[in-house]
Amino acid sequence: MPKRTREQAAETRDALLRAAREAFTNQGFAGTSIADVVAAAGTTKGALFHYFSSKEQLFLEVWTALQLEMDTAAREAAAAARSKTDPYAAFLAGCRVYLDWAMRPDYQSIVLIDGPSVLGMARWHELDFQLGMNNMTRGAAYLASQGLIPEDRIRPAAVLLQSALNGAGFALASSYRDVTREELFSTFEAVLRSLKRSA
Repeated sequence: MPKRTREQAAETRDALLRAAREAFTNQGFAGTSIADVVAAAGTTKGALFHYFSSKEQLFLEVWTALQLEMDTAAREAAAAARSKTDPYAAFLAGCRVYLDWAMRPDYQSIVLIDGPSVLGMARWHELDFQLGMNNMTRGAAYLASQGLIPEDRIRPAAVLLQSALNGAGFALASSYRDVTREELFSTFEAVLRSLKRSA
């Protein structure tokens, strides 16, 4: 494939993903049609189905991209927050980013609200753990190296903490939310710091 043709193909695919993200954010998965997406992207249904086998596949690509962007932001925040005086600082900074993203309209609508129904809850958790568990495990392993989590509890701690963050994210995205992001973060921090005392 000539270089310009490859560039045009990448541009078309990117335009479809951008249009789909905006539509899924503002209209939800059920309220978004293929026609909406291709019109916003300035292309055709044939082009869309060349890159994505279905509306669900398009949604999965958008969902995954958002998760990867959030993950990158969390890792960058953790790296910037490393502290010689507070071994929890980097881990907590990454976790705070997740809660910040859980307040974003695109992340809420696509990842937290529509994600479980479109992907199925089991698949949602499978994909989420594939994307996030490495970071959680590395964070828990670092805390264990500082004597803050027992070595034999690294994996259980990582699973528990990721599950707690996911629960907090779903709470922030819910229509019946009665807790704030700061309340959830401060409680999460208290639980994390209590692991040493409960070991």
